[in-house]
Amino acid sequence: MTADATRRSFLAVARDYFVLTKPSIMLLLLITTVPAMVLANGGWPGWWPVIATLIGGVLASGGAGAVNMYIDRDIDAIMVRTRKRPIPRGTVSPRAAAIFGWTLGLASGPWLLLTVNWLSAALALIAFLFYVGPYSLYLKRRTLHNTVLGGVAGAMPPLIGWAAITNTITTEGLLLFVIVFWWQPPHFWALALGLAEDYRTAGIPMMPVVLGEEETKRQTMLYSGATWMITIMFGAVAHMGLVYFAVAVLGGAGFMYCAARIYRGQGTEGTRAMFRYSTLYLAALFGAMVLDRAVFGY
Repeated sequence: MTADATRRSFLAVARDYFVLTKPSIMLLLLITTVPAMVLANGGWPGWWPVIATLIGGVLASGGAGAVNMYIDRDIDAIMVRTRKRPIPRGTVSPRAAAIFGWTLGLASGPWLLLTVNWLSAALALIAFLFYVGPYSLYLKRRTLHNTVLGGVAGAMPPLIGWAAITNTITTEGLLLFVIVFWWQPPHFWALALGLAEDYRTAGIPMMPVVLGEEETKRQTMLYSGATWMITIMFGAVAHMGLVYFAVAVLGGAGFMYCAARIYRGQGTEGTRAMFRYSTLYLAALFGAMVLDRAVFGY
């Protein structure tokens, strides 16, 4: 094998293992963990605490993604959206994916314990184990509430970031968790509405499959409204400044507008826009927290 072929082969394998970690979910880690740390510290906490916490979060999140793909290998092979993942394609064996995932996930605890503190380590392990256990093995396949209840793991990053600085769980830290927890269902239901047939084929009881399109759209409206109210509540409790409140109020109004557009629309009209907007909205919201605390000193 030539050097170029060897390099291409290595890069292909590395790419497959990177895909196993679900990098798009890791983006949520970056968006919500660092701002929580800045808020908890009252300003920039320093590069090492941030880097150490993010490494721990990446280990937990990436490990959970890989083990989830191992568990979901049967349905991933059926669904159009997932059949090109490494395990269904046969480029990574199920056993290798499982070992890779468990190694990453379990390593997050000792890493955070040694470099950050015990509470962030415990929360990271809880998030990892919840995602690969209750969510992947039971909730996803057995109940239409899978997206809501499974959100416990996805909402952990800001709480981990808060605990990394304070080594405690406070009202502000819990509210950051609640913001992401309530944000996740409308964000994901916007995607699920367009993939309802795919989930139906795979036998996954997502809300659009079980309760139908209209009820899913109604729930999207309700959860979007709850998210909007909680973001404003957090601003009051955490004594945020004008930048945060402007983004919380106007960005939340945009979130509600996207949800209302889906609710009033036909079929999957507006779902892609909602999915894209919701990601930008969360990023802007947490970015505004950093601006208020670290730049403007609120």
